Amino acid sequence: MTTDPNSEIQRARALHDKIPLIDGHNDLPWQYRKVADNALSKIDIAQHQPGLHTDIPRLREGGVGGQFWSVYIPQALPKGEHVRATMEQIDVVYNMIRQWPDTFQLSLTAGDVEAAFDSGKIGSLIGIEGGHSIDNSLGALRMFHRLGARYMTLTHFKNVDWADSCTDEPKVDGLSQFGREVVREMNRLGMLVDLSHVHADTMRVALDTSDAPVVFSHSSARAITGHPRNVPDDVLERVKENNGVVMVSFVPGFVSQQTYEHGLARDAEKARLEAQSDSSDESVEAGLEAWDADNPEPRATVS
Repeated sequence: MTTDPNSEIQRARALHDKIPLIDGHNDLPWQYRKVADNALSKIDIAQHQPGLHTDIPRLREGGVGGQFWSVYIPQALPKGEHVRATMEQIDVVYNMIRQWPDTFQLSLTAGDVEAAFDSGKIGSLIGIEGGHSIDNSLGALRMFHRLGARYMTLTHFKNVDWADSCTDEPKVDGLSQFGREVVREMNRLGMLVDLSHVHADTMRVALDTSDAPVVFSHSSARAITGHPRNVPDDVLERVKENNGVVMVSFVPGFVSQQTYEHGLARDAEKARLEAQSDSSDESVEAGLEAWDADNPEPRATVS
């Protein structure tokens, strides 16, 4: 039996007309910082932007009703710069809301998202990506909450002093004592504990510690694809008991084992090219282009 894709699309659109679709993670503010020095005038997202993953026409077409804007900043910034840089990215979100008030509305609660949706706008929420943003300061965490941040991903690609990342060597058995304090303070504030990017042991300790439902803002299932960013089955069971949410990422390497393994092989080839004594940026790029031509990426689906 085959399903008419047009009828499925119509059904999905009818559903989204009644219930807001919530996207847990969008890096558009980082794109503004990286390519436009945070100047909204340089990229008009009211128009289609083929160089980006996001613009207002596609948000509307996709039926997005609530959007968590990531205020990510690099962990490699000089020590002491993380709090200021995160504030600048929060400012970008506020500027977006001010620039396109007919589209975006600041949302601090679930009720705010529903109100924005009912008025034809996209509820705009703020998510911090990486505990390095608070610079080991609960005071900074509290101030970010006052500015509107409603989740914090405990780590990014590297460990922080108090939490282990899934893409780094574990140092603190998941969470340190201070890391547990961070989780408890987030619970007190009403700030979601986001466990995307963290080590599996960090997930488990955070679930041991948290009195509130947790969230994975952009992760998938490790039993389907063995990416370390994905969630193991035992943790999925605990998230169910916790009444938490896993917001599935459709990044190809997260939902297809073949695509994930292809990415690992490409990374290995890149490392090999970079290790050659006569390597340059140009030679590495040319070598990768040749490798890509010989090794096309498998097409990922969610079926």
